[in-house]
Amino acid sequence: MSRRLSNGLARSVGILSLLWAASSAAAPKSDPWPFWAGHDPESEQIVDHGDWSRLLQRYVRERESGANRFDYGAVSDADRDRLAGYVDTLAAIDPRGLNRAEQKAYWINLYNALTVQQILEAYPVGSIRDIRSGLFSPGPWKKDLVSVAGQPLTLNDIEHRILRPIWQDPLIHYGVNCASIGCPDLLATAYTGDSVDEQLAGNARAYVNDARGAQVTDDGLMVSSIYIWFQADFGGSDAGVIEHLRRYADPALRKRLDGVRDIDDDRYDWSLNDVAATGS
Repeated sequence: MSRRLSNGLARSVGILSLLWAASSAAAPKSDPWPFWAGHDPESEQIVDHGDWSRLLQRYVRERESGANRFDYGAVSDADRDRLAGYVDTLAAIDPRGLNRAEQKAYWINLYNALTVQQILEAYPVGSIRDIRSGLFSPGPWKKDLVSVAGQPLTLNDIEHRILRPIWQDPLIHYGVNCASIGCPDLLATAYTGDSVDEQLAGNARAYVNDARGAQVTDDGLMVSSIYIWFQADFGGSDAGVIEHLRRYADPALRKRLDGVRDIDDDRYDWSLNDVAATGS
């Protein structure tokens, strides 16, 4: 191979690597989808998430510290069918006719059920990022996975075009689960309209007070990359993120945050939240 061809190939590979890195590191912005803006504040309809709760209770392994794990390898064919049936049941509902609390629980549960479904279809897999939406799109987030009210939806649509812009609530980030160790926990129960805000706040406290969320060491404040990728949702600055952390910190962490003004570093573990990964 000539030196010129070799150098050209090297430059092409380098450019492709940069494009891949940029596409994988960029966090989508909140981008409202007007079609989904409607709701019925008078609606008393309750969405049944019982099938999803039973699956979570069967396969989620809760931990006192570190991420909850999901036993993907143990999911039976019957439960795979039940998961598909649950997704189909949600897809048959037009959530615009629900009140806001029921909508919030609906969308979070649909997002998480679809994510688990994607992992199961690809399993065994080391990370959700090993599932591709395209050549430069690690993860399944850009794939059309379900159709609701005649609209094809991706995971990105649900999170960034529906949940984030409609509720403008940073706690949304503690609800949607990307099947990774670095993510806030996948709970062992479904979110429900009558308790979704309480559930999200509880998951926020659990995450913030775990090393995955925030840790103050001699080297300064280390936070989850979630607070960097989506800093706009957490006050738009280091100070806003730190104030958010203090709101959900236990007394010990809150004391360590006293006097902290800047974020020194961030991290995120994309390893699959799989029971098999730890042998536990």
